[in-house]
Amino acid sequence: MVLKSMKPLTRAPLLHVSVQESLRAYIHDNGLAPGTLLPAEGELATQLGVSRNSLREGIKALESLGVLETRRGVGIFVKAFSFEPLLDNLAYGLGGALRQIEEVIEIRRTLEVGLIGKTIEMIGEEDIAELRATVNRMRAHAERGETFAEDDQLFHRLLFRCQHNETLVRLIDVFWLAFYKASDFVNLENVDPMATWRDHAAIVDAIEAKDLEEARRRMDRHYEGIARVIANNKTSSNVGGTHEKTV
Repeated sequence: MVLKSMKPLTRAPLLHVSVQESLRAYIHDNGLAPGTLLPAEGELATQLGVSRNSLREGIKALESLGVLETRRGVGIFVKAFSFEPLLDNLAYGLGGALRQIEEVIEIRRTLEVGLIGKTIEMIGEEDIAELRATVNRMRAHAERGETFAEDDQLFHRLLFRCQHNETLVRLIDVFWLAFYKASDFVNLENVDPMATWRDHAAIVDAIEAKDLEEARRRMDRHYEGIARVIANNKTSSNVGGTHEKTV
C-alpha cells in the first residue's frame, strides 16, 4: 500500500501541538489500523520538517492520550482506541471541592439507578453469590464499627460486571478515585456503617427477587445517604470550594 505523505509544518508556535495534529491526520488519511507500524522517527521528522526532539515531544503527548505506542527497539505503533487515558485524566482533574464531588455523585447515581434494570436481566447466580459474600463482609465490619470502602467499591463493580461494559466499570472506579481524593481535604467518613450495610443488602435482595422498582428505590435511597454525608460536611466545615484537610 502506498501511504500518503505528511506536509512540512510552517507554524512555529506550539510546534508539538502541530506535530500531534499532523500525526493524527496521517493516521486518519492513510486508514492505519491499530497495530500498524509507523515510519521511522527520522522519516517522520523529515516529512514534517521538524527536529527529532519536536517529533518525540508530539509522540509522547499522543502516547499519553492512548493514540500511539512506542515499543523500544521496534518502533512506533498505532494504538487501539480506549477510554482509559480519558478516564485517568478525569480522575486526576477532579478537585477536592465538595461541589464537584456532589456533581460526580449525582452522575454516578443517575448511571447506576438507570442501569440496574439491565443487571437484573443479565446477572447470574455466581455474581449474586459474590455480592452476598461482599455484603456479609460489610456487615462484619459494620458490627465492629468499622468502615468498608474497599468492599463498597467492589460491590458496585460486581453489580455491573455482568453487563460486560468495561467503560462503565472503569467509570465507577473513577468516581471512587474522586471520592478518595476529596477525602484528603474534607471528612467524608461513613458515620453509620450499619445503615450502609443495610442499603447494600436490600439492593441485593431486590436484584435476586428481580424486583426492578424496589432495586431502583433502594439504590436511590443509598445515594441519599451519601448526599447527606456531603451535606453535613458543607454545613459543619463550611469548606465549599476550599481545600483544608480535616484532621
